[in-house]
Amino acid sequence: MIKQGSGRIINMSSQAGFIALDDESIYCMTKAAINHLTKNLASEWAKYNINVNAVAPTFIETPGTKPWLDDKDFRQGVLDRIPLGRIGKPMEVAGAVVFLASDAASLITGDIMLIDGGWTTR
Repeated sequence: MIKQGSGRIINMSSQAGFIALDDESIYCMTKAAINHLTKNLASEWAKYNINVNAVAPTFIETPGTKPWLDDKDFRQGVLDRIPLGRIGKPMEVAGAVVFLASDAASLITGDIMLIDGGWTTR
């Protein structure tokens, strides 16, 4: 990217980098570290015209979250924390990544885009 004079890096984070989740301290800590790495690299690599951002989704309907979200009580607990009242879809995360990779986001660097239905507003 330095040789070509530009680039886009989009890290995968999580809303867990902004909140505390019981019994998930290691996961939350690693996502917070990704957020800080994103900001540091954005600052360091801006001189090379390299944009560094991250997306931080909430629970998304995927095979990986299925075991948890299939539990009715767990799912309701998640929904109770999301002001928009629904679980995310993979295309909502993919859309954010496509945007950040596009020329429309050429002035955005060091951002961690929350895709959490408002969970972190509470």
